Amino acid sequence: MTIVIATFFACLASFTVIGLLSERRSLPTTEDYLVASRNVPAWLTALSSVATNNSGFMFIGLLGFTYRFGVQAIWLQLGWIVGDIVCWLWIHRRVRQVSGELLVSSVPALLATRDDQYRSTATAIVAGLLTLVFLSGYAAAQLNAGGAALHVLFGWERWLGAVIGAVIVVAYCFAGGIRASIWTDAAQAFVMLGSMAALLVFAIAQVGGPVALFHALEAADPSLVHWFPANLQLGFGLYFIGFVFGGLGAIGQPHILIRTMAIRSASDIPHARSIYFLWYIPFSIAAVAAGLYGRVLLPHLLSGIPATEAAAAAELALPKLATLLLPDVLLGMLLAGIFAATMSTADSQILACSAAVTQDIYPTWRRSYIASKIATIAVAAAALSVAIWGGATVFSLVLGAWSALGASIGPLLILRVWRYEIPGPIAVVMMAAGIATVTLWGGSSYAGAVFKLAPGMAVPFALFAIARVAGFVDPRRTVAT
Repeated sequence: MTIVIATFFACLASFTVIGLLSERRSLPTTEDYLVASRNVPAWLTALSSVATNNSGFMFIGLLGFTYRFGVQAIWLQLGWIVGDIVCWLWIHRRVRQVSGELLVSSVPALLATRDDQYRSTATAIVAGLLTLVFLSGYAAAQLNAGGAALHVLFGWERWLGAVIGAVIVVAYCFAGGIRASIWTDAAQAFVMLGSMAALLVFAIAQVGGPVALFHALEAADPSLVHWFPANLQLGFGLYFIGFVFGGLGAIGQPHILIRTMAIRSASDIPHARSIYFLWYIPFSIAAVAAGLYGRVLLPHLLSGIPATEAAAAAELALPKLATLLLPDVLLGMLLAGIFAATMSTADSQILACSAAVTQDIYPTWRRSYIASKIATIAVAAAALSVAIWGGATVFSLVLGAWSALGASIGPLLILRVWRYEIPGPIAVVMMAAGIATVTLWGGSSYAGAVFKLAPGMAVPFALFAIARVAGFVDPRRTVAT
């Protein structure tokens, strides 16, 4: 166990040092703290974005979902990838172009700033508040995931892991802002992929390849190898499209979009896209495969567990599987990989919340470098509090926050980068309708038939169409695209 702990903390120390070193390149300005002076190379943007997007949700949440439901998890992740491809092909380049023209440093400011520099205060404040509320909860889920891993491997209290993650994130974010986050994300991306690959090598050695795995799953529970969920009320097509909208929800996530805003040039987006998916697709396959192997090698993880606690129990599959299979050095590396995943997302979300506070909710602090740093500490403290006392599973926390932001900010962002300007009252109604829709759909009998982000994004777009026909929205785009 001493070797495990030493390897784990050596990796964490390396991430922290990388983040702290970024301060040598930092400038004492809010633009540098929040968007790295818009000068980040494509490869760094790609690795940072992919590490941020693929976080404790995939290491803990998706893997736990796969453990419970078997091969059906493939449709969730495949739909997510398709939606993300759409974002990278048609949205991210425009985000960099428009944000660069307007010189904005936050996503709410991008939504609210017109081409003639007029800001819709209502849009900025409401979008800023939504960012603060949902991303701080999202960050809490990441800290919670790290705490869960330490609890399984070392027997430490969950709160201790959350505190360790929060302290490290604040240390390097406070030093270098978004640049520190991007630099550490790039290093963490390699550790995440390497640790997952090592785990799969040992799992395959125990069980065998895909054919042997399939037969072992079938012997354990035939439902685990059923490719399509039973009794889908609206059919498989809409079920899959729902997950595609889940991937499209990336366009409503400020912590991901801010990396696009920080890239050196819009012309670098295709290069970044290639690197992003060269990492994302193999890691997605590995995460689902690890969940399936975990079900074979740890068949009794849910035995005696009430149905209400099954999701939380399944989310412990990865650290338990690692303990079973890996030698101490690799176990420490995998634990660092889990922590890397949680920190690479939590740091980005905390900084995005800091931007929302200083750029949008209290715009009088917009030029205050000190205020941005103070906001970082305050948001981190709030996220840590939720992680310690919240109690929800990583999977539910992430999907809830992702859906709310995707449905409220996503449609407005798409319209904005396609040069439509939405009046403040219409924008606020669209955001409220998106959140209300995902909430109501998520609690309805159709929640399992179509992922809630599909109707959640459709309703705001429908309201925009109605407002445009009624003459409340200028039918012309402000600049030819």
